[in-house]
Amino acid sequence: MNKTFNLLFYVKKSKINLEGEAPVYLRITIDGKVCEISTKLSIQISKWISKAQKVSGSTEAAKPFNFYLKTFEQKVYDTYNVLLRNEGVVTSQILKNKILGTVERARTLIHIFRDHNDRMEKLVGFEFAKG
Repeated sequence: MNKTFNLLFYVKKSKINLEGEAPVYLRITIDGKVCEISTKLSIQISKWISKAQKVSGSTEAAKPFNFYLKTFEQKVYDTYNVLLRNEGVVTSQILKNKILGTVERARTLIHIFRDHNDRMEKLVGFEFAKG
């Protein structure tokens, strides 16, 4: 069972583009382990409210931006709850992979040796001698 789970939207000021906009990232922290996901949105730094984790104002540009952040946040919470129910323990990396749709391929030492031995067995008589 996980003890801590936190989400934080923030502006990555180190990646400001030519228009003066910085990308908005989501930081997922589970039991002290951190992962970051890009929201694929950028915003003027002056319009970002750090404490509220949203864009300031109620203009036509700010409303859909904030709505997107809220729906993205809800997707993360939903995915976390599904993983917690199915797996029991969730790490920030597992949650990130599930949200992004990437599959982590488990590669253990036994699988590596089995793969190596299968390839060597096919080469016996051609490049290698049995023994």
